[in-house]
Amino acid sequence: MTIVSSFPRSVRTIENVFIPVSGGGRVAARIWLPEDADASPVPAILEYIPYRKGDRMRERDEPMHHYFAGHGYAAVRADLRGTGDSDGVLHDEYLPQEIDDARDVIQWLAAQPWCTGAVGMMGKSWGGFNALQVAACGVENLRAVIAICCSDDRYSDDAHYMGGSLLNENLFWGLVLTSLRVMPPDPMNVGERWRELWRERLEAVSPLADKWLRYQRWNDYWNQGSVSQDYRAITCPVYAVGGWADAYTSGVFRLLDGLDVPRKGLVGPWAHAYPHDGVPGPPIGFLQEALRWWDHWLAGRKNGIMDEPMLRVWMPEATKPASARYVSKGRWIAEPAWPLAKPDVRQFRLAPGSLLDANSRVEARISIRSPLSTGSQAGSWCPFGAEGMPRDQKEDDDRSVVFDSPPLAERIEILGEPVLRLKLACDRPIATLVARLVDVLPDGVSARVSYGVLNLTHRESHAQPEPLPIATPVDVTLPLKHVAHAFQPGHRIRLALSTSYWPIVWPAPAEPTLTLLTEAASFELPVRAPRAEDKDLRAFEEPETAPLPATTDVTEGKTTGRVRHDPETGEMFREFEADFTEDGEPALTRIDATGLEFGDALAARLFVKDGDPLSARFESRHHARFRRPGWSVGTRVTTRMTADETTFIIETVVEGFEGNERVFERRFRSEIPRDLV
Repeated sequence: MTIVSSFPRSVRTIENVFIPVSGGGRVAARIWLPEDADASPVPAILEYIPYRKGDRMRERDEPMHHYFAGHGYAAVRADLRGTGDSDGVLHDEYLPQEIDDARDVIQWLAAQPWCTGAVGMMGKSWGGFNALQVAACGVENLRAVIAICCSDDRYSDDAHYMGGSLLNENLFWGLVLTSLRVMPPDPMNVGERWRELWRERLEAVSPLADKWLRYQRWNDYWNQGSVSQDYRAITCPVYAVGGWADAYTSGVFRLLDGLDVPRKGLVGPWAHAYPHDGVPGPPIGFLQEALRWWDHWLAGRKNGIMDEPMLRVWMPEATKPASARYVSKGRWIAEPAWPLAKPDVRQFRLAPGSLLDANSRVEARISIRSPLSTGSQAGSWCPFGAEGMPRDQKEDDDRSVVFDSPPLAERIEILGEPVLRLKLACDRPIATLVARLVDVLPDGVSARVSYGVLNLTHRESHAQPEPLPIATPVDVTLPLKHVAHAFQPGHRIRLALSTSYWPIVWPAPAEPTLTLLTEAASFELPVRAPRAEDKDLRAFEEPETAPLPATTDVTEGKTTGRVRHDPETGEMFREFEADFTEDGEPALTRIDATGLEFGDALAARLFVKDGDPLSARFESRHHARFRRPGWSVGTRVTTRMTADETTFIIETVVEGFEGNERVFERRFRSEIPRDLV
C-alpha cells in the first residue's frame, strides 16, 4: 500500500455539517473538499451508512475520502438518521425514510456552490445496498454508483436467510445493528442535545433479529429494498464489485445480467472489504479504478473505462485452506459481457462415491443424514479479512456423503454458477440440504470452492413453502454460489452433501434422513475456456490511499477464537471474543484530532450437540464505550436464541451507562413460531 500525501488539489475537511431532510431533523456529514472548490466546483461522491463517521469508521473513511477530494471531488460521509451524530431513530434497514433522506442529501449536495450538480453514490455492504436502492428511485442528479460487497435480493442473498434456511448471521447482525442504534451522538458535534438524542434512541429500541425472524418466507417486507424485483428502475450506470471470499458475490453476476444501464463488474479474491484493503490478496489500486469511473460518469472525461471488458474476475488456483489466509494464487481474466453468449456446461452424474461423466447412469439409493456438527470447518458466513476463512474440509467431508471425480487428467477452469439437480425423498416434513463443491488436492487436503443451502420446503417457492411429502421423491434444484476456480491436473472434484451446516445454518427441528435417487441426479459446472485476450488486460495499479488519521491506543484488548468438537459427546462449540480488555471492557482508541476515546468489543458462543437439534443455542454480546474529559457513556447489548420444535425464543437486554452507573435497561423476550424452518 502506497500512502499518498501530495495531491493535485489541496484538501480541507469539514468535521461536521448538518444537512436538513424533509422528513424532519438533520443528517450529520463529514466532508472533504478541494480547497478551491468554491471557485472551481467539483462533483460529489456520497457514502451514506450507519457506522458512525466520527469514530468507528474514521480510520477507514479518512484515507479513502481524502484521496477522492485530492483528485477533484467533494467526498461526503453521512451518518444515517438515528446513528452517529444524525437526528432521529433508525428503526430498520432500508426503509423508505432512508431512501427519502438520501434523496434530500443528494439534492442538497448538488445545490452547493462548490458542487457541479453531478453526484455519485458508493459504499460497501450497507452503502452498496442503499446506493442501488437510491438509484432505483430515479433520484435527480445521481449520475452513477459503485456498489461493493452487497446484494440485490434482501431475502435470498443477505444476512438473514439462505435458500430459505435461517442463518445464524441473522441474530449476530441483529445484535450489532441494535447496538449501533443505541450508541450516543458526540457532544462535540451536537452539543447539549446529546443526552436527549441518546435517550430517544434508547427508548425507541427494539431487537431487529426478532423482527426479521417474523418474516421467514419471502413477502412484501423483503421486497422493500430488493432491486432484483425491477432492475429497469435503475437508470444510472452501475459498477458492481465483490470478492470470492465475501458472502455477496453472486449479486455482481445478477446485476450484470439484469440491468439495462451501462455497467461493469469486478470480483477479486477478497473477503468483505474494499479492494484496496483486500484480503486475501492481492489487493488492487481500487481508489484509482474508482476515480476512472467517477471521471467518466461525473466529470465527463473520456478515459476508455467503458471500452474495457464488462467483467473482470480473479481466477484462483487451489490454495491450502486455513482460517487465516492472506494471499490467493491466480490471475486476472475478463469477459466482454455477462452472461456468456454460449456458456459451456460440464455435467456430471452421481454414483455411490463417484462423479461420472454425463453419459453414465447408475441406479442407486443413497442415504444422507449428517451429524449436526457438520460445518465446523466452514469458517464465517461472511469473513471480513484474513480470519474466518473455511479450513481444510476433511472433517466436514467425513460427516457428509461425498462424490469424487477421478484425478483430473487436464486443467479445468470454471466461472459462474454450479447447479445441482436431484430427486430425493425424506422421512421428515422439514429438511435442509447443503451442497459443497470441493477441490481435493493430491495429498488429501480438501478446499471448499463454493457451496449452496436449500430449505427443502422452499424447493418450489420462497413465498409459498410446502412441507416435504413423507417418503415421496421430489425434484430439487440447488444452485451454488457463483465462483471462479482452476482445478489442476491430479486434483479431484468433489461434491459433498449434508443435512446440516452448523454454525452457518440453524438446524431443522428434527433430524431428517434424505434418500437420493442417483439415476435422476446431475451436477453442472460452468466451464470457461481460457481466452488469449486475458494476457493483454490492462494491469491494475498498486493500492494507494491518503494517510491514516492519527490515533493513540489507550487500553489494550485481545482477540481469541476457537472451534471445538468433542467426538465422544458430540458437542460442538464455536467461540470468539474481539477487542476486550482483561477487565471485560472494550479496548479504547483516542482520535488525536478530536480527543474522543472510543471502543467496541464483541463476543459470541454457538453450541449444538450431535443428535439433538433442539440443543442449538447462540449467545452474543456487544459492548461500546465513548468518552471525553467529563463525559463517559457506554452501551451493552446481549442476546440469546434457542428453539423448541415449534418456536424460536430470543432474549435480549439493552443497557446504557453514564460512567459506571447504569441509567437504562430494557429486557425483551420474543417467542416466534417456526414457519417450516
